Amino acid sequence: MSTRRSFLRSTSIRPHGEDIASLFPLWPVFTSYVLSFVYIGIYWNNHHHLIKAAQRVNGAALWANLHLLFWLSLLPFPTGWMGENHFARWPTCLYGANLLAAALAYSILQAVLMRLHGPESLLSTAIGRDVKGKASPILYLLGIVAAWFYSPLADLALFVGVALMWLVPDRRIERRMIAKRDG
Repeated sequence: MSTRRSFLRSTSIRPHGEDIASLFPLWPVFTSYVLSFVYIGIYWNNHHHLIKAAQRVNGAALWANLHLLFWLSLLPFPTGWMGENHFARWPTCLYGANLLAAALAYSILQAVLMRLHGPESLLSTAIGRDVKGKASPILYLLGIVAAWFYSPLADLALFVGVALMWLVPDRRIERRMIAKRDG
């Protein structure tokens, strides 16, 4: 029992001291948490716009939405693993794989809704070619490869780059909805 307790204490993500310097060893935990929080915010904002533009949903859209929520719900696990292990290869690759799966799930949800609404719908015309949406999975895949063969910090740089690319919510849908309302 005491071995288990000491293991749990040694892997704690709480500071072990009362001075500011006790926070410094936790920078990977904090950094991975902030990055994941930003990603959840990005998905939240873009999902809001996507669903707001949808005039109807069907069973396929509901299942596609649940698929996205599943991958987003897993994000705390690789986030914690990556942060506690200072961006080591396997945890960082799993984090990238989780981001890749969420991006693909979002693309599936978007495609299902666009197919449901048709090619001339507000949703389909607003999304258009979706360059950022197509680039993101490619960059995640490159990040996973970079973590495996080069450095997990190279992976992290790509993940931060994708987040920065999406930091400003996608305004295409919002603009189309305003134009339609004022039109």
